[in-house]
Amino acid sequence: MSALLKVDGVSKRFRGLIAVDRVSFQVPQGAIFAVIGPNGAGKTTLFNMIAGNFAPDNGTVSFAGERIDGLPPDQICRRGVGRTFQIVRPFPMLSVEENVIVGALLHRHHARDARVRAHEVLRRLDLYDKRTQRASALTLPDRKRLEVARALATDPKLLLLDEVMAGLRPTETDRIVAILKELNSETGLTVLLIEHVMRAVMALASRILVLHHGAAIAEGAPEEVVRNPAVIHSYLGAEDVA
Repeated sequence: MSALLKVDGVSKRFRGLIAVDRVSFQVPQGAIFAVIGPNGAGKTTLFNMIAGNFAPDNGTVSFAGERIDGLPPDQICRRGVGRTFQIVRPFPMLSVEENVIVGALLHRHHARDARVRAHEVLRRLDLYDKRTQRASALTLPDRKRLEVARALATDPKLLLLDEVMAGLRPTETDRIVAILKELNSETGLTVLLIEHVMRAVMALASRILVLHHGAAIAEGAPEEVVRNPAVIHSYLGAEDVA
């Protein structure tokens, strides 16, 4: 498979702190790729450089064969990169349906067409029956799925998921895992996810990148990465891979 996303030697500094240190990796088209590591490892900063919230101090980011580093987030989204945020913030006074329509309007000029797309996404995320509820009334698991739905409504080729399973019970985690597997297999959607829930990472990812203190310390198939001594020492702990 050809690479849909190429990250080549990107670095980001905040005053004296090196948040991301010369990180390189590629995400093949149609893959599910995970980025893991302890808190403060630079994972969300890496996402912010891919999505256009930050410009890299060094290195390049290419999507579908074209450089996107330095472009604003709206242009990157229009090119086909959708993302969720670690802290979910739907429009609280809008309905579930209206929240998703906002995303669908990115590529649709008529509200009718955006509503049709929103309904398709809401059915896939098991939120259709709650479409008339205000977003502020949703439970945490439903808000997490609404965050994914809003990103999906923009018709991404690459979906960046920032800890969408954090704080969920195992049954809710399994529910999102099943939805993402179905999306990937049925639509070919490429997924790049940051996740601490190793249960989900192992179930979804074909490849894992591990960050520690901003630098990549391992990359490979999940079974290889979780046995890597540096990963066990810095992040997983021996009990998690026993």
